[in-house]
Amino acid sequence: MRIVLAEDNALLRDGLTRILLAHDFEIRHAVDNAPALDAALADPEVDAAILDVRLPPTLTDEGLRAAVAVRATRPGFPVLVLSQWVEHLYARELLASGAGGVGYLLKDRVGNVREFVDAVRRVADGGTALDPEVVSAIMARPRARAVDRLSPREREVLGLMAEGRSNAAIAAALFITPKAVDKHANNIFTKLDLPLAPDDNRRVLAVLAWLDS
Repeated sequence: MRIVLAEDNALLRDGLTRILLAHDFEIRHAVDNAPALDAALADPEVDAAILDVRLPPTLTDEGLRAAVAVRATRPGFPVLVLSQWVEHLYARELLASGAGGVGYLLKDRVGNVREFVDAVRRVADGGTALDPEVVSAIMARPRARAVDRLSPREREVLGLMAEGRSNAAIAAALFITPKAVDKHANNIFTKLDLPLAPDDNRRVLAVLAWLDS
């Protein structure tokens, strides 16, 4: 897996590089600003990107805009965005295509190497990885529209889906059976009007509907 890494903090960039190399990822490009990131993402041989939301020159949303742009030209291109703060709109922007291969983590999460590497692998495999703090913040917001149809348990299941957990991991976290998770997931898809379709990732679409509520 050949990675583009964009982080303007030299110590964090070096730390992320060491972690990824130790877990069999190849750092194809490690950059610290938006122009260099654009050039790195133009490399057709890169497989995924890990990007800070805010990069020089303006330190606003350069990383996010680069992530959205590369997924427009390379649909499904795996992107994991790192941020210092909980800003759920960034996660929604990444998921807007309805395709998988996206993640949004707070930088504090990098301190847990196992969780960070697991998130990178989930995103690289086409899944999602939303930071638990982002999930908690969204859960605390007033809800509207289709998401109001979900039961409290279904919202719990959807929240864990948003973190990128598998059905088995959701079952373990909620102390229920995998069969019960399957039932809740199907109920979620039905209530959010997400019929089975070959070109859609219903888990991602369900999370997007939830973020948009």
